[in-house]
Amino acid sequence: MVKEAIVMEPKDNVATVIEDVEQGTSVPVNIGGKTKNIEVKQKIPFGHKFAIIKIPRGEKVIKYGEVIGLASQPINEGEHVHVHNVESVYSKELVQERREKK
Repeated sequence: MVKEAIVMEPKDNVATVIEDVEQGTSVPVNIGGKTKNIEVKQKIPFGHKFAIIKIPRGEKVIKYGEVIGLASQPINEGEHVHVHNVESVYSKELVQERREKK
């Protein structure tokens, strides 16, 4: 059975799985109309994310075309992306920036 993951915007650097995915599974993701197969490095629970490219420490983690945090450590392609390796960037400045975008 083919596992699936969703990338909402071409600038996203994470994909969200729509079912549990076991370590070592190759998951096809559609990124801007092109399919890329990515082997996940850990078990990824339903609704969680994995990196679709290498994300250096301090780099923005992007989902739905929006910054959802900063990598608190280097995250390799296929690795689970969650609270253990992402820190929040929710701040007054970010809230103001998002308001100005609207």
